[in-house]
Amino acid sequence: MRLVKREDINKSVSIRIRVMAIVIAIVIAGLFLVTLGHNPIEVFSGMIKGAFGTGNRVRQTIITAIPLLIAAIGVGVAFKMLFWNIGGEGQIFMGAFGATIVALNLTSLPKPVLLLVMCLAAIICGGLWAALAGVLKVYFNTNETIITLMLNYVALKFITLLQFDLLKDKNAMGFPKIANFQDNAILPRVFGVHIGWIIALIIVVVFYIFMKHSKMGYEIAVLGDSTNTAKYAGININKTILKAVFISGALCGLVGFIQASAVSQTLSTEITNGAGNTAIIIAWLSNLNSIFAVIVSILFAGLTQGGAYIQTAFGIPNAAASVIQALILFCVLASEMFVRYRIDFRRVK
Repeated sequence: MRLVKREDINKSVSIRIRVMAIVIAIVIAGLFLVTLGHNPIEVFSGMIKGAFGTGNRVRQTIITAIPLLIAAIGVGVAFKMLFWNIGGEGQIFMGAFGATIVALNLTSLPKPVLLLVMCLAAIICGGLWAALAGVLKVYFNTNETIITLMLNYVALKFITLLQFDLLKDKNAMGFPKIANFQDNAILPRVFGVHIGWIIALIIVVVFYIFMKHSKMGYEIAVLGDSTNTAKYAGININKTILKAVFISGALCGLVGFIQASAVSQTLSTEITNGAGNTAIIIAWLSNLNSIFAVIVSILFAGLTQGGAYIQTAFGIPNAAASVIQALILFCVLASEMFVRYRIDFRRVK
């Protein structure tokens, strides 16, 4: 038995494989719930209800989906040219750091101006943090997967230092926290959800056009297909890598701004909530397509919100809820392999 790469991926076969993966995931998760003494149908209905059952729950699911969507598009830009940016978490941290420095020190600015400066600071900080790995890759041929992953921990420890020492709020009665933002540093709401959802939709459209119809999007795609082809086409490889990596980090930095301003309203070590890591999965499941990323991000957010709901509604432990989510993710991710490869059985004489 061996895996053979499919020469032509049929769309109907691809859909059937993914549907089958979801069915298998539900069956396995259902058996797991039965062993815990719960009715699987009730629990799965509860997950849907917890994510989309009321207007408030829908809003919370959208709030959860916003950072996942933007970060997925961000890392997807780097993935398109086979630069494995695993540093979304660190880039979100550094973007939030840039926004926080502006928010705490330029409080006299009018709200629109302050928010714009916070956004620019976050984009620059996130982009430069990613560009550090790009520079090491271009000039020293380092492994970008390891570098971006390690930079996550550097960023986390840096934010920890700020929270527990350098930026610790003196009015917090010894509690390790950074001061909350003032009202003029907080993103406004539209239809009960912070304006980040509008920013996310704009990014979806812009980057769909950027990747499909722009000169740089073409260069990134060619570089991802073949370095030799890119050289033959006269593409400046080093320059393209650095620009694409900066853009990738800048989008993750934008997530840091949105989370710091609209959700946490301060800077903390919990600000990413794992969005940078989850975005990697979303980027691959959406086939690096920003339009598909919208759907996948909402489904992932619904899975998270639904998992939190069943803990209280059915008394399911947090670990068990995580196992259910993990089973679903595992099966869905495994299906991607069978979309690209088929199992070939051969008799051995």
